[in-house]
Amino acid sequence: MSDTNKISIREKIGYALGDGAANIAWRGVATFLFIFYTDVFGINPAAVGLLMLIARSTDGISDVLMGVIGDRTNTKYGKFRPWILYTAVPLAIILSLLFTTPNLSETGKIIYAYTTYILFTLIYTANNIPYGALMAVMTGDDKERTSIGSYRMVGAFAGGMLVQGALLYLVAHFGNIDPNIKINQLANDKYQVSVSAPEDVENVNIKTKNGIAKFVWDDASSSEKTPTQGKSFSMTADKSYSFIVSGEEKLDQDQILIIDQKSGYSNSIYLMSVFLAVFMFLTFWSTKERVQPPKQQESNLAGDLKDLIRNKPWLVLLTIGLLFNIYNSIKQGIVVIYFSHYLNNQLLAASFMVALMFASIAGAMITAPLSKKLGKKKLFIYALVFSALVNASIIFCGPNDITAIFILGIVSEFAAAIFPTLFFAMLGDAADYSEFKNGRRATGLVYSAGSFATKFGGGLAGAIIGFVLAAFHYNGQDHMAIQGAIPGIKMLMSWVPAIIAILAAIFMGFYPLNQMKMDEITQELNSRRANE
Repeated sequence: MSDTNKISIREKIGYALGDGAANIAWRGVATFLFIFYTDVFGINPAAVGLLMLIARSTDGISDVLMGVIGDRTNTKYGKFRPWILYTAVPLAIILSLLFTTPNLSETGKIIYAYTTYILFTLIYTANNIPYGALMAVMTGDDKERTSIGSYRMVGAFAGGMLVQGALLYLVAHFGNIDPNIKINQLANDKYQVSVSAPEDVENVNIKTKNGIAKFVWDDASSSEKTPTQGKSFSMTADKSYSFIVSGEEKLDQDQILIIDQKSGYSNSIYLMSVFLAVFMFLTFWSTKERVQPPKQQESNLAGDLKDLIRNKPWLVLLTIGLLFNIYNSIKQGIVVIYFSHYLNNQLLAASFMVALMFASIAGAMITAPLSKKLGKKKLFIYALVFSALVNASIIFCGPNDITAIFILGIVSEFAAAIFPTLFFAMLGDAADYSEFKNGRRATGLVYSAGSFATKFGGGLAGAIIGFVLAAFHYNGQDHMAIQGAIPGIKMLMSWVPAIIAILAAIFMGFYPLNQMKMDEITQELNSRRANE
């Protein structure tokens, strides 16, 4: 293998940090923005779903444009690396604004959400398409790209673990208000707890530090008498709210947590945004572009677009990427709602997501050796079907089947982690195929499929979640409405995304590149480049 193909571990790690940063943004949005909009900002779930769908409807245009711009960028730093540098701080800022809640009317909230969300998708495009394309020009060897892809996914999942694992604990830390708490012991492990706050708080969550005790409203007029490990409600200044709390002994004021969700989410995301910018800078400084377009290639946008739509591997990957991103985004988007309102333990969602991240890292690391043995296409199909069937089984779990939910989620996620690891490596294969067949290379344009599939798939997933929850009359600030929506929440956590994954497996059957063909393409392109 020549020096232009061999990549050091240091550079692979540096590249991986970029997807760690991207996933602080992307998984933060995919996992927490929906519940933030509905439960904290107070937007109707159907409106949120429509927002996500409309905002992503123009992604195909913006992604292609960014691919074209990236291919035509020429600086001393290369074609794609500069965009990682230019967009690091803007992406951190717009992520922070997404989770900021100005005091606006209902219409004002919708306008603010649309504006910040659309800006987020545009800046993410300007960052992520060049980042994805960078992998294809770091080396000309398809097997080395698969290795880089594995490192990239480990970085992605580590970034996801950082935001998904730490965020809810940071919310609890930053959102802790200064309430007035009165406790009256009724029995050995039973108490009457009354709380009030000096100012209005739109959405709070009350629970014990240990998360064991069960809360019931101590209000004769309330029809909601279900004991849960926490309650979500809005507080009016100086108004007392009373609960019967049971299941823990020696309960005192220090063990009662009352969390301001709005302040907690905003400050937590501000901190995460700092990490995002730093990781992006490190990626820029530690990577290098090596593969250049053929020297005789002239700029020809019409030719690039013509090659793209005739590139069958790319068209199949575009469809597959869209479907598996819908699958993953539905799973990510419903987790916090599922744990908050079905299992009644929001902080347990953090532990669940951390466990899934470890499974994802394991899945990403095993992808390269498995793909060498089975081939990328066959491995992709097996992983899709297996993950879908396991995930669908969650429908049979009750709110006390915590162990089963964790096991099924971890096993499903292990297989699901193989999807993006293979996908981004296979986009590089599609770029090689286009150069092999047409004598032209448009790496940025090819990788626009990755960003489009990620963003539009996430938008469709958000719409599916929003419309299903709206059909069950979900309202994150109304406990009775939440209970009525439990069947819809269970569906979204289990068999609804599984159907999408099965469809993706069917489409993967049409993918035309096997390992024998890729070996032929790699050998031919290396020969051409050596003769230039």
